Amino acid sequence: MKAVVKILDARTQQGRCPRWHQKSGSLYWLDVAGQSLNAWQAEYDRSQTLLLPEPSGCFSFFSSNSQCPDSIILASASGFFQIDSLSSGLNSGSKVSRLNRVSGDLIKSNLLDGRCDAAGRFWVGSTNFYGRQAESWLYSLDATLQLEQKAGPVMAASSIAFSPDSGTIYYADSAEHVIYACEYDLEEGVLANRRVFHRFPFGKGMPAGAAVDSDGGFWVAMFAGEKIVRLSPGGVMVEEVHLPVKYPTTVAFGGEANTTLFITSCRQACSSEELEQYPDSGGIFAIETGVMGMTEYSYSA
Repeated sequence: MKAVVKILDARTQQGRCPRWHQKSGSLYWLDVAGQSLNAWQAEYDRSQTLLLPEPSGCFSFFSSNSQCPDSIILASASGFFQIDSLSSGLNSGSKVSRLNRVSGDLIKSNLLDGRCDAAGRFWVGSTNFYGRQAESWLYSLDATLQLEQKAGPVMAASSIAFSPDSGTIYYADSAEHVIYACEYDLEEGVLANRRVFHRFPFGKGMPAGAAVDSDGGFWVAMFAGEKIVRLSPGGVMVEEVHLPVKYPTTVAFGGEANTTLFITSCRQACSSEELEQYPDSGGIFAIETGVMGMTEYSYSA
């Protein structure tokens, strides 16, 4: 049984998108409700916070050979932002500038999940918190900042990930408790032949943020399910790791050997009774998986 370690009592209202920054040995993550980007430097056990102009649910680092090294591209419902000066950490001197503005006709709900493919495209998924119709989509942002609808509509697009050979793209409709897998042409950025990868029963949590390991194992946070689940490359459940929080939100690999799975969680969703039962809600957790995670690709512009 894998040990779950709380590395930070962050009390995050709605934690999303943990990402390990190898150069600085830091874990970054977003608090959507708190409208902030956060960083924790493991060596010094030091945390930093940068307030954002609007709620944002996912981000990616720019690639080191791009025009904007040591920067972040940030996704929000109104478009995309850039955050500079990561080399000196998050502070009041970190510049946040708008890269583009996306029409409300294209994005009608929040962008809460995202990940780059091996070619540097930024794939993002939208989630409609209050709608009862399938109005959310999977999008791709290319190097020219053009955003294109790729798959949908669904109720809540999340769990975006890629297989180790980049031949498969995964995404979930969280509200329907299902994860899909599609054949993926990396060179053209085209997906095809969608199939059900795994369907979870209702009442035991819904799939949220995910990550893939180097063996093709698919790790996913089960929101309202108190656990992390690992699926085999064939979509069979092979492992569960129970957590001290009810609402885990997202997972990502990192650490010195890239074998640590970092987990964000949500405090905002807890009732007063749940906060008493799960006082660590909103914390950041880690487990040692014993397997290397896939490389977390960066955005190329």
